[in-house]
Amino acid sequence: MSLREHAVALFRCAVGTVRPAPMLKRAVKLQGDGEPQLLVKGQAFPVKRNVYLVGFGKAVLGMAAAAEEILGDHLIRGIINVPMGIQESLRQAGMREMLLKPHSKIQVIEGAKNNLPDQEALKGAAAIQQLAEGLTADDLLLVLISGGGSALLPAPIPPIVLEEKEKLTKMLASQGAAIQELNTVRKALSVLKGGGLARIAYPAQVVSLILSDVIGDPLDIIASGPTAASSHSIQDCLQILTKYNLLHSLPKSVETVLSRSPTKATAPEDYSHVCNIIIGSNTLALDEAKCQAEGLGYTTLILSTAVRGEVGHVAMLYCQLIQLLHLGFTGLGEGPLSDGVRRNLLQLAAELEIPGLDLAEFLQVLRGLGPRRPVCILAGGETTVQLQGTGKGGRNQELALRVALRLYKAWAMETSSPPGHCEIIFLSGGTDGQDGPTEAAGAFCSPELVGEALQEGLDVEAFLSNNDSYTFFSQFRDGHHLLVTGLTGTNVMDIQAILIRDTERS
Repeated sequence: MSLREHAVALFRCAVGTVRPAPMLKRAVKLQGDGEPQLLVKGQAFPVKRNVYLVGFGKAVLGMAAAAEEILGDHLIRGIINVPMGIQESLRQAGMREMLLKPHSKIQVIEGAKNNLPDQEALKGAAAIQQLAEGLTADDLLLVLISGGGSALLPAPIPPIVLEEKEKLTKMLASQGAAIQELNTVRKALSVLKGGGLARIAYPAQVVSLILSDVIGDPLDIIASGPTAASSHSIQDCLQILTKYNLLHSLPKSVETVLSRSPTKATAPEDYSHVCNIIIGSNTLALDEAKCQAEGLGYTTLILSTAVRGEVGHVAMLYCQLIQLLHLGFTGLGEGPLSDGVRRNLLQLAAELEIPGLDLAEFLQVLRGLGPRRPVCILAGGETTVQLQGTGKGGRNQELALRVALRLYKAWAMETSSPPGHCEIIFLSGGTDGQDGPTEAAGAFCSPELVGEALQEGLDVEAFLSNNDSYTFFSQFRDGHHLLVTGLTGTNVMDIQAILIRDTERS
């Protein structure tokens, strides 16, 4: 297999392990006949035809199909909000196991076209709110949550209207606000987010099954935390708006809501009727990919599941890491050159403030690998892009192209591949199968890519300045540098892989 084929296999393996149905079936079981219980990762909840279900997110359709199969007659009614067109897309892809059966008790509402809140998503949120408001202490509300849930559960606090809230969110995103910051603001302006859904469902027992698409799996940030006590106050929201110079350009309705919001977050004891359980995450996906890579003969390390930061800085980190891997591979892992790369890496990691990353320890492990050894480095997380142009692409394609450009500049004296008779590939892809408004999940790059592009008369820096990575990668034969998987039905952020091996093995 080629290095590209290995990278694709690892990506598909990672995504496969967090596919909604098998993931949910591993976590949830129905047990007992006389006094049946719903077992969720070892926790038991009595059920007796008293279960209601709601859900919102990109992976929720497949989760709901599995949940209905498990619950059987104990499920009374359900409502899920899913992305526009997802049912037809899954049918066309032959992924019928992610679709509800005919005569399902679960109503499906499609909305949030292009992952943006719209009137259809608003209708679905209103229906979910109405269902939750009618529950009693004898009922159990099963809540299915995955990435994309924020856009699919819009319920602005009056007098804010959806268009005003959406405009503010777009302004934040275009200036590079991280998902944590976006969701902190969304929560402050929403009826259902920030624990609102759980409060409305009281006194029913609420059990949330969560597929995390946020670094660190914070319950109050994933889908803006509709069933979790918020760790943020109104002051946090105001600080974010100040940071991006938006505090003095807010709609009057937003100012009204912020001015009358409580200054303290809701107390955790108000959520004693709620159980939030993470059933899938980037960590789970990377662990499975690591096993697969080792089976292919690679010495495999996981860098982090929390890679974050502006895409240019993250590209620099990966470029330096690839250079260090290459030096070690060719037997030059010790000396002034490799020491300089290590110092640069440590400085970059400190600037990016990646949670839980002990890069010094990671680099120490790399030192002991020895030359000519096939190596695979895996990582996950989510970068941010500050939009400057009008091109087409996504954060993963832009990351791959920026890594390629930096590698080209680092090895500018080379005409083909870096010295040492080795081949290197870098992959970055979104686990939901869609990177930005394109059909690609991400892209591949190698140290040779930019040189090939220059020979074809392509100005890489011009494509990057216009945020036009998809158009760049599309110039090559058969889209060979694009990662195209189709819709996956799941979402646990992004996955990156670096593979290096001897050319004699290829």
